[in-house]
Amino acid sequence: MSELVLWDLMRGAMAAKALGTAADLKLADRFASGPRSVADLAQEVGTDAQTLQRILRALASDGVFAEHDPGVFGNTEASELLRTDRATSWPEFAHLFGSVFYDMLGDFPAEFGTDFYAWLREHPQERSTFDAAMAGDRGRNAARLAELDWRDDQTVVDVGGGNGALLKALLELRPELRGVVLDLPEVDRDESTFGERLVFVAGDFFKEVPSGDAYVLSGIIHNWDDERATEILRTIRAAARPRARLLATESVIPSGNDPNGGKWLDLLMLVIGGRERTEPEWRTLLDGAGFEIEQVEDGLVQARCP
Repeated sequence: MSELVLWDLMRGAMAAKALGTAADLKLADRFASGPRSVADLAQEVGTDAQTLQRILRALASDGVFAEHDPGVFGNTEASELLRTDRATSWPEFAHLFGSVFYDMLGDFPAEFGTDFYAWLREHPQERSTFDAAMAGDRGRNAARLAELDWRDDQTVVDVGGGNGALLKALLELRPELRGVVLDLPEVDRDESTFGERLVFVAGDFFKEVPSGDAYVLSGIIHNWDDERATEILRTIRAAARPRARLLATESVIPSGNDPNGGKWLDLLMLVIGGRERTEPEWRTLLDGAGFEIEQVEDGLVQARCP
């Protein structure tokens, strides 16, 4: 058993590459109508059949795809999540972890010559993929935010809100609210889908954010170290209306040795320059930025401007 634990960790790089390759080739889409032969599939995607079979065989051994007959593969419940016609971000995440994030874990500054977000600005296709991945399935976070107490006609500012998916979902559940999505102008978005109660504002959250009654930070603070995160929080405080709320949909790392995805994500954040935080670390960060802490729990950190 101990050897299996070590083997599972060591083969992680190969698994990420294989999964990323499967996503980039849209193999799950190609199995949507049922199992297919590797020979037929390889001809369609323009790759070597033996190589493709070996990748599919390895992934199938972990439940991603299944070999029904020799050389004939199809989808499983897991690989169905990689279909591009499903409302998930798994295809984009598989691409990022199998390519961009994979390379970053080697030596990002030497490999890319700049910080990650500056690099994204110079690579529009990767920026689009990153935005789609970060949009993800926002329904869960939107539902959690919708359960909070809200007053009619409050303005919610999504700081670094990307393509606006989270606020669109929130406003569908709480139509009495108004929303402002703040992000860089190059973010891939379709403002024609926003509706009259949601607007996009181009800007830099280190410099200025719009005035609002509540500020949502969805996976933003973990991208930055404490110094830069504090800059963002103080920028929000400077613009916020009295008693405005801060709502960070972020992970809170638990103590102990239990499995937790955030502990692994923290290694990626280490490379990017950010970090996942424990409850004491969240409290120190928010207190230092001048916020009154209301609740710190995994998935939603709540605080308020004084």
